Amino acid sequence: MVFGRVVAVATMVMVLCGAAFAEEVSSDSAGSSFWERETLTDDWFGLGSELSDQGLTVSLGVTQVYQHNLQGGLSTHRRAGRYSGRYDLEVDANLATLVGWTGARVFALGRGGWSDGLDESSVGSLFGVNAVAVGDRPIDVWQLYFEQVMLNNQFFVRAGKIDLTGGFECRACPGSFDGNSFANDEAGQFLNGALVNNPTIPFPDPGLGLVVHAEPVEWWYVSAAVGDAEADFREAGFNTTFHGPSDFFGIIETGFFPLVDMPTGEMQGAYRIGLWYDPQPKDRFNGSNAKRDDVGFYVSMDQMLLRESDDAEDSQGLGLFGRYGYADSDVNEIRCFWSVGAQYQGLIPGRDDDVIGFGVAQGQLSPAAGFTTSQETAMELYYNAMITPWLSVAPSAQVIFSPGGDKDVDDAVVVGCRVQISL
Repeated sequence: MVFGRVVAVATMVMVLCGAAFAEEVSSDSAGSSFWERETLTDDWFGLGSELSDQGLTVSLGVTQVYQHNLQGGLSTHRRAGRYSGRYDLEVDANLATLVGWTGARVFALGRGGWSDGLDESSVGSLFGVNAVAVGDRPIDVWQLYFEQVMLNNQFFVRAGKIDLTGGFECRACPGSFDGNSFANDEAGQFLNGALVNNPTIPFPDPGLGLVVHAEPVEWWYVSAAVGDAEADFREAGFNTTFHGPSDFFGIIETGFFPLVDMPTGEMQGAYRIGLWYDPQPKDRFNGSNAKRDDVGFYVSMDQMLLRESDDAEDSQGLGLFGRYGYADSDVNEIRCFWSVGAQYQGLIPGRDDDVIGFGVAQGQLSPAAGFTTSQETAMELYYNAMITPWLSVAPSAQVIFSPGGDKDVDDAVVVGCRVQISL
């Protein structure tokens, strides 16, 4: 944890000093002003633009979270996990520009962080109140895959170390797997894990896998993937994939992206349904023989309802989202799940890029799993204020009802603030 904090603080200090120095030395530089630039370092002081012209895009972001449990939960006094954060280093190599390989790219994501968050020490939630937290990790190769685009951008193939919770877009909306326009990004939207991904889907850690994605028409897609069910994000993946049991998690999803007529024009909608398969043996809660070949299904939707102007490119307005998931209650703690919520961008005049969001998520717990209540419910309200294009500050408040499915644990109230910096 100490190493992670030192790296984060040192990085921010260095780039802040460097940015300030560069701003003072050259007031007529090619970059934009300090408060208007897209990244703190103005795309690595101009070097990023040169690399991008050569086919290589590099980006670094730091996300910090401070949370405090005001009441209920396991404890309101323990300090462990209140301050957490992570850093994400992305490298995107366009092989068409670099070596002339049309439609090919290599993507790498390195991720590190500090602290597991305050769930274990203070809250005890099944969902997790801080989806940003990744533990005390200097840096791990979170993703490293090759992608090939074919058939006039209608067919994609990815192979390598892959995070199956992140995928493709269709009509500029998140698609596979379990994507959502308004509840899918812990660095800019909700912090609660149940409002980021569906907890009934047993996504494995990022590991070796293969994904295929097809868009026969612009408003419809189909995606399918297989991945190492025993993957460990801390490893490259070859040990768990090619040694011991060869269990591969499978998932398939299709989505429709209609334009719906509304009073202010056509509004983008996204409706997805998926089926997952997990071959790993799972112990039954009743103590009988283990079950293999577990399956479940899920749905995810989001729909714009109101746009502040008739400009189809305008993202200001009101949107709704929802999710549902089902899993076998004999071997899964959460047998079914639902979430609903709303987002409004630009609610306050003059704050066009600010976003306010509210969501409710509930997991129905398996009666045989030993819980003393039948459900856990989470509510979250956040306001993500864009201070500059490279800096956002988002206060948030969460209420967790029956944390951990334990009737002896009082409902928890967690408040916090997230700061995200694009370097």
